[in-house]
Amino acid sequence: MRVLACDGIHEDGLEMFRQAGWDVVVAPEPIKDAGLLADALADFDAVLVRSATKVPAEALARAARLKVIGRAGAGVDTIDVEAATARGIAVMNAPDGNTLAAAEHAIALLFALARRVPKADAGMKAGQWPKAGLTGFELEGKRLGVVGLGRIGSTVARKAQGIGMDVAAHDPFLPAAAAGKGSVPLKSLDELLAWADIVTLHIPRTKETTNLLSEARMRAMKPGAMLVNAARGGLVDEAALLRLLDEGHLAGAALDTFATEPLPPDSPLRTHPNLVLTPHLGASTSEAQQAVSTILARQIIDFVATGAVAGCVNLPPLTAEAAREVGPWMPLMTALGRLASRLVPAPTRLEIRYAGRTEGLDTRPLTRLLVASLLGAASGRITPVNALHEAAGRGLEVSETVGGDGNGFDRLLRIRIEGDDGAGRGVHREIDATLHRAPRVVALDGVEIEFDPLAHVLLMRNEDRPGMVGMVGSQLGMAGINIINFALGAAGDGYARAAITVDRPLEQAQLDVLRATPGVLSLQQV
Repeated sequence: MRVLACDGIHEDGLEMFRQAGWDVVVAPEPIKDAGLLADALADFDAVLVRSATKVPAEALARAARLKVIGRAGAGVDTIDVEAATARGIAVMNAPDGNTLAAAEHAIALLFALARRVPKADAGMKAGQWPKAGLTGFELEGKRLGVVGLGRIGSTVARKAQGIGMDVAAHDPFLPAAAAGKGSVPLKSLDELLAWADIVTLHIPRTKETTNLLSEARMRAMKPGAMLVNAARGGLVDEAALLRLLDEGHLAGAALDTFATEPLPPDSPLRTHPNLVLTPHLGASTSEAQQAVSTILARQIIDFVATGAVAGCVNLPPLTAEAAREVGPWMPLMTALGRLASRLVPAPTRLEIRYAGRTEGLDTRPLTRLLVASLLGAASGRITPVNALHEAAGRGLEVSETVGGDGNGFDRLLRIRIEGDDGAGRGVHREIDATLHRAPRVVALDGVEIEFDPLAHVLLMRNEDRPGMVGMVGSQLGMAGINIINFALGAAGDGYARAAITVDRPLEQAQLDVLRATPGVLSLQQV
């Protein structure tokens, strides 16, 4: 496995990859050209970025072996997650690693605004004694409106309460029932903006939150109020912010993130006297960079090695413990997907039932893996990341149920596939499988018949009459094919089904001879 590390990823995380046997390549500087990044990613299984290297759709055009994009931090707005998902690439972040650093930076900006620290520092270094005109204000007793009450926002709220501020919050992702249950009261956004002396933002940038603080919303803030954005660039209409500062409606603002980064040298934000600016330093502590690098490394290594999914924004979470529980099922799901694709080449409906004792079994990754195997056998790069998306695009309806009778098995997987047999005829097939004693199919189309779907198997439908086993066995023997297991089940309608496990795949001519055997109605190699 090879990983490309961009943007100065902490050495502790890189060493974890090396210890796991990965080849680590460190980019000497951020790769800001999408074409150059596309060239580089063609040879890697994973890429690690921070803020400087962006990963747009065009950078993924030739990333045939890329499995994971890792963001050493929280936000993933610099990564085209939709494009990555469509290509089956997992996108991971490490939001917990920089929580404290980002929260403390927001608090630092609060103090810098309140006590005019940057202007005082600049004046002193210019040889002045700039005491006059730099009267500040005390934060204790002031109203702080926190927009976004996630990990960072909650930490900011707690620390602000610790210095005596009156704190309220708005979070569109918290249900109304949560209001009043925590230590921070919740308000609507309009109520919060009209109430707060200082507003601080701690939300991701999405289509819905871009320019969340528009000119109209900032005009709804209290005259003389202040604003802090240490979250993501683009949450604030920067041109409108400058107008409101010039008018005096807002007394000041502190920005750590910007709509365009790095901030252009000629940006009017740089020269406004009532703005405090820092160059996206929220996560820039040695502790945070060490933490996010090691968290991200562990997530990626576990994901590739075991299928564990943590910190992934385009896959359901799966802990290492849960991955160990579902891990034994994964080879079976892949094999069953391939089997299903041979039985129904053009599927339109897939029903999956996890029967028997299913508590503790996270079925989501198993369903995705089965669908990926079913569709991937036909065309394209399909992984569990984009399997359901691809299924919807191809008109394949996927349903999943959990529970029900296991027919004597501790856990029984029941699959029903409907669709086209490849010749324009409608068809449906049923497969029952289990891990009891070993991965194996235990019934096919309602007929009890056992075989290992991971092996080389011939599936036969034949007339239920004496001599069939002998004739087929003789044909295989003359072809030099060794039979590992011959399982036969009667359907009760004059026909039988057989699963013949052999030591190696048959050539097309050998298959044709078997199909021409009297009494053989159909034969498939899976």
